[in-house]
Amino acid sequence: MVAEKAILTVEIGSTITKVNGFTRKSKGGLLHTCQGFAPTSITQGDVMIGVEQALSGFDKEYNAFPKDAEVFVNSSAAGGLRMTVHGLTYSMTARAAREAALGAGAIIKKVTAGLLDDYDLEEIREIHPNIILLAGGVEFGEKEIVLENARKLASLGLPVPVVYAGNSVLRRSITDIYNQSGIELLVAENVFPDVDVLNIEPLRKIIHEVFNRHIIHAPGMQRISELTSYKVLPTPGAVLHATELFNDCFGDCLVFDIGGATTDVHSVTDGSNEWTLKLIEPEPRAKRTVEGDLGVYINAANILELVDDPTQKMDLHDLQPIPQTESEVQLTRWLCARAVEIAVRRHAAVVTDLYTPTGKKQVVKG
Repeated sequence: MVAEKAILTVEIGSTITKVNGFTRKSKGGLLHTCQGFAPTSITQGDVMIGVEQALSGFDKEYNAFPKDAEVFVNSSAAGGLRMTVHGLTYSMTARAAREAALGAGAIIKKVTAGLLDDYDLEEIREIHPNIILLAGGVEFGEKEIVLENARKLASLGLPVPVVYAGNSVLRRSITDIYNQSGIELLVAENVFPDVDVLNIEPLRKIIHEVFNRHIIHAPGMQRISELTSYKVLPTPGAVLHATELFNDCFGDCLVFDIGGATTDVHSVTDGSNEWTLKLIEPEPRAKRTVEGDLGVYINAANILELVDDPTQKMDLHDLQPIPQTESEVQLTRWLCARAVEIAVRRHAAVVTDLYTPTGKKQVVKG
């Protein structure tokens, strides 16, 4: 049997910082024993303030919790990576790259397919992404458009890393382009190596690494990294990994992460033959969608706008980042329920009719 072990998790969210204590039981499994929370203090110039406040409340109520607990930290306080994605065709490489990015803590600000034009480049400059993803071409496929896109992106001179996840035949040429421009290039395996084949995980790991570099720029994050002997995980990546672990134990699963600013939906499933046989494009087994307009504090007004029933319009004057009174709790619960309802509809695939030379057939998109 494994000896009992105390575990402390610290999550620094966009609005609330949470600490949770667990005991890993000798016979297996985790027991949740205690919790503390405080407003995230990024506006005060140091996210550690909120962590210390959460730990302070934690210690007052649960002073018996072991001080030698194993600590794990995840954070979204620095915001997601602003990312632009550039592929050869939208239905193939650009979409595959987008799926990998969404599971790794990135916020997609622009997706292009085909040859970049001057207007695309101007918009990329205005976005000023934290990371640029260049993909395109199945193995031993198209070369010229991908190479030209590499040159155009390099010509922007943006001091941000570029990740290449396209046709491996071009790696040497693209490496030369970025070596000459002095821009950091990271290379992943081809995200779409063959028709109807998705290869997301290698790219997702690289984006995770870039996110870890990005996340330390939240004020005070360097101090927080000293709390743990592990890497600080991006919250979206941590939740997706947890969803995959749930899937290993229980099969198909769906996880909602409802925050103050966004509602993320994670699913891991192989799907049923009834529907997978009707897919017209490959889908990743583990999928995440981000609803940046659905949040129970920062974006609560957006949820109200999206609710069709006029009798359900709520007064947001009672809304607080951490609800205290019964009316505040009820309002937050109502917003959570509406966020879940809207987000799951957006996450789910659409069944539609496709007209073919042999007649109409039912297909699944997404």
